Amino acid sequence: MAHDDRQAMAGARFVDPKILGRIGNLELLARTVVDGFINGLHRAPYFGASVDFAEHRGYVAGDDIRRVDWRLYARTDKYFVKQYEADTNTNFSVLLDVSKSMGFASRGISKLEYSCYLGACLAYLAHRQRDRVGMVTFDDDIVSYVPVSAKHFNVVLHTMDRARPERAGNLAGPIGKMAEHFKRRSALALISDFYEEPDTILEAIKPLRFLGNDLMVFHVLDPAEIDFTYDDASSFQDLESGEQIPVVPEAFAAQYRALMQEHVTALTTKFSEHRIDYTLLNTAKPLDHALFSYLSNRERLMRVR
Repeated sequence: MAHDDRQAMAGARFVDPKILGRIGNLELLARTVVDGFINGLHRAPYFGASVDFAEHRGYVAGDDIRRVDWRLYARTDKYFVKQYEADTNTNFSVLLDVSKSMGFASRGISKLEYSCYLGACLAYLAHRQRDRVGMVTFDDDIVSYVPVSAKHFNVVLHTMDRARPERAGNLAGPIGKMAEHFKRRSALALISDFYEEPDTILEAIKPLRFLGNDLMVFHVLDPAEIDFTYDDASSFQDLESGEQIPVVPEAFAAQYRALMQEHVTALTTKFSEHRIDYTLLNTAKPLDHALFSYLSNRERLMRVR
């Protein structure tokens, strides 16, 4: 195994949710995860130096040649275009589902805790790239709203720290209200477990998309929700309604997994049809997949602008 590969694997332990749960401080957690992740990307030959979005991006055919950084070209033998604050700063907000179902945890870390780790890392990445950051928490209504600002990173983290899964959720109501806050084009990261019908979910988020916002969707699920690893017959409680249902796992497991796969496939297809970035996340897995998805999306947006 190459030395760089060993380094990358050693750094990956900081992204493990079990390790993150011990850190406690969201700012420290985000800085530890993101800085380690970015360092790993710099070592990775497939991504390159263009992760420094706030200063340079790769040259694209049609770019004004007068904006090429020739000094950087002399050092790297690659073409990079200089970018300025007006080109690169954007508004970035985390839209965080804090409904009751997000409190579920089969292995110590709830979906809400994992989502807060993810949200903190995304906000830190945006802040690091000199974007203005904000956030909204919601269940069946908007719970808290932090308007985007270059000075609101710590306010965003404080809002995540206070998030609690207390009420049932519904996407359509709160997202319809959010549209009033995002009439200026923004990058939005929607984090939820999406326990509604795919068509209902898509209809709910259309107002945000139709306003020209760049929407990234992160579907957060517990490993037990994905694999249904239960063995003993027992009653299962719906966290949203409180209803209890007796279940014999052996008889139900295959049907459950098929329904879950059908749900994920439908979401993947529908989001893809509307050019919305969709990422399925398992709370037992590291955050690197989500962060790479965000950075890849950000790089693509910078090339389009």
